[in-house]
Amino acid sequence: MTVIIIAEEPPRQPAILRLLELSDAYAASLYPAESNHLVDVSTLERPGVSFFVARNHGEIVGCCALVDAGDGTAEIKRMFVDSRARGLKVGKRLLAALEAKAERLGLAAVRLETGIYQPEAIGLYKSSGYIERTPFGSYLPDPLSLFMEKTLGQAAA
Repeated sequence: MTVIIIAEEPPRQPAILRLLELSDAYAASLYPAESNHLVDVSTLERPGVSFFVARNHGEIVGCCALVDAGDGTAEIKRMFVDSRARGLKVGKRLLAALEAKAERLGLAAVRLETGIYQPEAIGLYKSSGYIERTPFGSYLPDPLSLFMEKTLGQAAA
């Protein structure tokens, strides 16, 4: 029986650093460096960042971060699930925990940038109510990037 637990934890843990390395390698296999918008672990430790960890029977199998933009929105960064845990709905559970935190923080929307060669990620976001939008923040238009947003709480009503 699978037991997935999602909790906020510090990102600087050996198993998480390993996941981030796997994420980096995966992104580098799909996109040129200028189209990869990955943040390092020190960025994930900053104030205004909520870092979520998924564990299956105690083993770290996924992670993601909610980065408060300071304008009533936040961005999803470093969403990644270990290939050994794919199919267990870990990404969906991480996303739900991240959105619940965004709601508790009173944020109006959650935004993200993902690559066009990641159909599983795009499918997860679309099935969770994210819609395509124009680039935001410091992002520039990139034919390899897809920008999405989900309106939360009262703003969605």
